[in-house]
Order: sequence, then C-alpha cells, then structure tokens
Amino acid sequence: MPDTDVLLGRFPKAAFSHLPTPLAAMSNLGRELGYSNLFVKRDDLTGLGMGGNKARQLEYYFGAALAEDADTVLITGAVQSNFVRQCAAAARKLGLDCEIQLENRVGGMPEGQEKVGNYLLDRLLGVKVHHFPIGEDEAAADANLEAIAAGIRARGGRPYVIHLGAEHAPLGALGYVDCAREIIADVDRLGLALGAIVTASGSAITHTGLLTGLRLFGNEAPVFGVCVRRKSDIQSPRVLKRCRDLEAMLGAGAVVADSDVWTSDAYLAGGYGKAGTETLAAIETGARLETLILDPVYTAKAFAGLIGMARQGALPKNGAVVFVHTGGGPGLFAYAHLWAPAA
Repeated sequence: MPDTDVLLGRFPKAAFSHLPTPLAAMSNLGRELGYSNLFVKRDDLTGLGMGGNKARQLEYYFGAALAEDADTVLITGAVQSNFVRQCAAAARKLGLDCEIQLENRVGGMPEGQEKVGNYLLDRLLGVKVHHFPIGEDEAAADANLEAIAAGIRARGGRPYVIHLGAEHAPLGALGYVDCAREIIADVDRLGLALGAIVTASGSAITHTGLLTGLRLFGNEAPVFGVCVRRKSDIQSPRVLKRCRDLEAMLGAGAVVADSDVWTSDAYLAGGYGKAGTETLAAIETGARLETLILDPVYTAKAFAGLIGMARQGALPKNGAVVFVHTGGGPGLFAYAHLWAPAA
C-alpha cells in the first residue's frame, strides 16, 4: 500500500474547515428500517459559510491558488450552488477576491431566486456575479470562465480558475481521500467494521475521493453513489474516469477496480434540481427522525437512496453504513414553495 501521507503531502492545502466532522448514529431511522448500525458523517458541519462538503475540496483548490500567488478565484455553478457559495466564503476568509458564474441549470423555479438561499449568501459575501444562460454544457461554462480570467489578467490581476469539466485534474477529490481516512478511523473507534458508504454523486469529486481513499487505505467497503445530475450509464464512466485521473495525479497506481464503481439513478426524479415525491419524503423523514436538514438537489436524493436500498435489503448489516451528509441546507429555502401552507 502506498504511503498516503507522502502522496497527499505533495499538494498544498489551505486549512479553514472545522475538521474532523462528527460521525453520528441514526438510531431512530435505523429502528424504522431494521438496521442497527446506520450513521451519518456530518460534513454539513464543516463550518465554512454555513458548511458543506465543498469545504474539504476547496482547501486543496485554495492551497494551489495561494501557491500560485493568485489574487482572484473564479468558479461556476448553478444559481443555488453550494460550491459557489463556499468558494466565495473561502475567498473572503483568505482575503482574496472572488468572481462567480451562475448557470441557468434548473428551469421552472419561481421568481425571486436572487433573494434566498445560496444566492443571498453570495450577495452578502460581496463577490462579483456573472450570469451564464446555458445550464448543461460544462465545456462552455469553463470556456466562459477562462474568458473572464483573461479579462482579469489584462487588468493586471492573477486569477485562479476552479473548472467544472471532467477533463481537468480532480484536485478537490483529495479532500475526500482525507474524509475516507476519517470515516475509517471513526468507525474503528466504535469497534465496528465499515460496511458501506452512501453519498450523492454529481460532479463525482466527492464520490471519487471517497472510493479512491478507501482503497488507498486498504479498505474494501463499497461506496454507493446516488445520481443527482446524470443517468447512471453516464455517471458511472465519469466516476471511473475521475478515479483514474486521481490515481494518476497521486502517482498511486491503479487501486480502484472497474467493478468498484456503483451508481444508481433510481432516485434522480426529474433530473438535477428537480424534487420528486421520494425526494420530498426523504427531506421530511430526515428532519423528523434525525433532525437532519437535507436539500432537494443533493442530500435528499442520496438519503432517499439510503432509505430505498435499506428497504430492499441491499445494504450490509454486518458493519457500519455511513451516509455522507454533504450539506446544502441554504439551498432548501429556494424550494419553500413545495411546502406551501394549506389554504
């Protein structure tokens, strides 16, 4: 097994997250589903700009930005992007400028998105906002970011671009290699074996880091990725490619087998940002049984997947099953219309 401290130590890191995050038992949900060892990794509590999984990823992106002496960080995402919100927060924390690009990814939302949720926080953080009308073209979004970066350079600035597309190195996945090690240690302290991890799978960076990290640390537990943006036949190859990219970036050799990649689109509902009946039920179940605040875009779909797989008997009962709560709470407020009070 490669020396992971040496492998990870080659990459600069800006430490601003509240880590390690807690691992908490989900006893109420476990009793309802017949599982005695259900846990949640509370990565909604990373502490950066109201928390979320992107904090771990951003520590490595900002480490690289600082190493390059950048003065401005650029990022793209949906109007209610958690990644964008936490990037803006990290930039403010480190005294850097930040320009964000917001894509029109989710149609049919009510007017007033600029007044609530993540977009409100972006505005409070005081970053410059660019609007991009296309929502499902990663290459176009990245190209427009590069055009914005070129303008900053022309003015004498030093921009650092956090790209969206899968052709760029998955630097942020290193944050979830770190998290994989945390989860292994968390479960070991409980005297249990790790049975499985359940996570949302969107950009695939969190999924990739967790899976590659487990294998780097010699753990063979499965990582169940619940699709939140793409169908499984597109997402699984993306995850595998990202794992191969991460292995190459680390110089670790091939540690992830093709058969290790597992995704399901059974809980995708109408697509990215769309909330189906299972999504809404998962939000209410999480809140009422475990006081977990989930969002319709990522965490509720992954939680619906956890519940669905448990009811099907598809989760292991001979070890700890860990749901990774990736945050997203601020985005929930953009969906308040789905719980309109009865007349």
